[in-house]
Amino acid sequence: MFRKISAFLVATLFVAMSLSGSAVANAKTKEAESVRNPINIAILIQDDLISRVGNELSVTKDFIRALPEGSRVMVGYITTGTLQVRQPFTTDLNRAANSLRIPIASTSASAFNPYVEVIEAMKKFDSSWRGQKAVLLISDGLDTSRGFDATAAGQTLDIDRTISEANRRDISIYSFYAPSVGLTSHNQLAASYGQSSLNRVSHDTGGKAFFQGTNGFVTFDSYFDRLRRELNRTS
Repeated sequence: MFRKISAFLVATLFVAMSLSGSAVANAKTKEAESVRNPINIAILIQDDLISRVGNELSVTKDFIRALPEGSRVMVGYITTGTLQVRQPFTTDLNRAANSLRIPIASTSASAFNPYVEVIEAMKKFDSSWRGQKAVLLISDGLDTSRGFDATAAGQTLDIDRTISEANRRDISIYSFYAPSVGLTSHNQLAASYGQSSLNRVSHDTGGKAFFQGTNGFVTFDSYFDRLRRELNRTS
């Protein structure tokens, strides 16, 4: 009996130590994935994205609230060809997070071209600010302002202008792909076009594009994990 009790205690102690070690490892992993340095970031959301994007508000708020003290955040929506600024740049991270709303998810809010509004958003950065400057564009990336031409993916005039403006202002553009309620939700060629455009804009400005195939997305969790690592790598 004594041997059985001793064996049980040893096993219990081993499990406890394993769980403790796992918790410490998880904490270290979580800490390693936090953005280390203050950042100036504009978060732009295309307003006609599918309704499932609304389910990702909580993880987006968590990302904002976990930014280092001294970070500046702007929140804007790209809707019907205009930039709706919900929250101008602020160091109040909780206020910025609370300004997020569910996208309209209707063709009535279609942007036709998200890149013109990205340029408008970049004009709101102060050139005197120190630290990393970035845009997070949550969009389907599709530019239909001059019609839908799949051969022009990533090569439109406004995409060129966006890249030029971002590089001039030293702003990196990161992008999360999500389909809109329009073409990219049911047309694989359109989805590929949008992703190619986002990929070029991000790559040519020192950022990175994140997407999970042309059939949509599961969650923004993995996007934000990878974004934090990228921001730390380039800071």
